Amino acid sequence: MDKPAEMFDRDYEWSALSRFITDPQPGATLGVVSGRRRQGKTFLLDAACRATGGFYFGATEAADAESLRRISAALTAHVHPASPFHFANWAEAVDALLALGAEQPVPVVIDEFPYLAKANPELPSIIQEALRPLRDQRTGSRTRLLLCGSALSFMGRLLSGSAPLRGRAGLELVVRPLDYRLAAEFWDITDPHLAMKVNAIVGGTPAYRREFARGDTPRGPDDFDDWVVRTVLNPETPLFREARYLLAEEPDLRDTALYLSVLAAVADGNATRGGMAGYLERKATDIAHPINVLEDAGLLHRDADTFRDNRPTYRIAEPLIGFYHAIMRPVWDQLERPGSAARVWQASRRRFVSNVLGPHFEQVCRDWALHHADPELLGGLPARVGQGVVHDPKARTGHEVDVAVIGIADGAKPPLLAIGEAKWNDTMGAAHIERLRHIRDLITLAGRYDTTNTQLMCFSGAGFNDKAHAAAAADSDIRLIDLAALYSQA
Repeated sequence: MDKPAEMFDRDYEWSALSRFITDPQPGATLGVVSGRRRQGKTFLLDAACRATGGFYFGATEAADAESLRRISAALTAHVHPASPFHFANWAEAVDALLALGAEQPVPVVIDEFPYLAKANPELPSIIQEALRPLRDQRTGSRTRLLLCGSALSFMGRLLSGSAPLRGRAGLELVVRPLDYRLAAEFWDITDPHLAMKVNAIVGGTPAYRREFARGDTPRGPDDFDDWVVRTVLNPETPLFREARYLLAEEPDLRDTALYLSVLAAVADGNATRGGMAGYLERKATDIAHPINVLEDAGLLHRDADTFRDNRPTYRIAEPLIGFYHAIMRPVWDQLERPGSAARVWQASRRRFVSNVLGPHFEQVCRDWALHHADPELLGGLPARVGQGVVHDPKARTGHEVDVAVIGIADGAKPPLLAIGEAKWNDTMGAAHIERLRHIRDLITLAGRYDTTNTQLMCFSGAGFNDKAHAAAAADSDIRLIDLAALYSQA
């Protein structure tokens, strides 16, 4: 299978699909593809079908009978049988799909599968029965049936626990947003400072550039403010209301107002359950369910505290939703009036740096340490990278650690490979390094981690002063990581 020339990256996803689709072994097999909306799942699967002569069916929100008529017509157009298909039920339809692979491996895609299952909850069980191991229709077929969906809460349950399709899938592929480095390449941005600011708003969702912004990308650092005004804050563009639509499209989110308020609390800096509950003036138990639902939907991410048990914090997983709640939602009435965007953005830039860009930069630093940093630089391969608060018993206070890199434990205490502080707007100096030294000493006293080779890492979007450079030159345990290093492919 040759990947389409117009497809940016997605090499891993294309290779996984290719191996699954072209697998010559006999017997029909099932694959599940999921991911948040606008990530290019439909483009990916449709391209795979076109490359191999497969069958693609995109479901819509419709009654069960209408969906059966639609797939009957689509399969008739694809196969050109002597007489048109008129499926009376989904069991007939699934068997007809399995028959497509009678001679050779062929992909059969049902996109937006949650729509069909919502109209007919028995559909997963019908597919389970159709793929029964010794059933003739399965053993005589090499159909590669791919179920795809954007409702992450539903797709996550499709293969879990006692679900009918558990144990039936030979492929479980999640199409994720582009990471911050690939996103910069995709947006054709070479300036790392500009790339970070754009990524803090639109993240790594491909559709936001191609379809939603109509290819409009900042022409340079001086164009960033104007770009925000003419794209994200412009009521005429799809990006303007996209954050609202993302929430509305999740089928498990019924009390939209409550979920919006939970996200607003997080965007305002209330990252703990207690903080969210205080913001909403509710008990912590009252918001447990909406938090869990937002997690399942992939809109909220739970981060364990590296140094304290049972003290998780939460962050908004989709940058555009975080930007919407921090910048747009508080002044929505003003923004809806054409011509107000420049005035609103001028008044919101400081809040953007503190509530959006700063936290996003910290997360990018953690992503860099986990996925991009050379293990030799860290002194080992990271097992996980997190954040947390280190208690100082003498001062009776806590010290926040933005980046904590934990290595692989070999039967002993896990090694703490590095701790780091991330500052977007501050030029970092000797005081920041001394603070990290003090925190490392406190962690050593606590005894939870092996700090023998713990490195001290300073991440800065504004650079480092001469004292910081001198300290790093004199001590090999100190690492200064700037934006160029975060984006460097070397």
